[in-house]
Amino acid sequence: MRQRTKQLLDIIPDDKMDWTPIKGKFTFADLIRHLAAIERFMYAENVEGKPSRYPGCGKELADGREAVLGFFDQCHEESMAIFATLTPENLSGKCVTPAGTPITTWKWLRLLPEHEIHHRGQIYTYAGFLGIETPPIYGMTSEQVADASRGSGA
Repeated sequence: MRQRTKQLLDIIPDDKMDWTPIKGKFTFADLIRHLAAIERFMYAENVEGKPSRYPGCGKELADGREAVLGFFDQCHEESMAIFATLTPENLSGKCVTPAGTPITTWKWLRLLPEHEIHHRGQIYTYAGFLGIETPPIYGMTSEQVADASRGSGA
């Protein structure tokens, strides 16, 4: 899943990192910083029994394409190191969300990819607004699947 997100981030032009379709909404760079910071400073903290330290998604975290993508990778690496320490007992135990709601840890972690997929969808939409060709998720575009389906006698 992360590899598909990274493939999408690679096609964002340098000069569009701070672009947003609606003033005051996330830019491409904001979305990337948000994904990185939520994973590391909310999910990873919460599963360790700590409160969220989510710092937002502003330019003070990382500015410019290389810095933003580096922040994304660094936060993921740190998060994965924390997740790797979780035992079956940790996973079946409870953690507390930023809203103060206790939740089974594995259920909390199950929401992490859902969150990433949601924002990846926004990035696909933004790219579409700009006419940027995006990579297919599973190797074929919708049109290629339709063509292959017609060729198979379906």
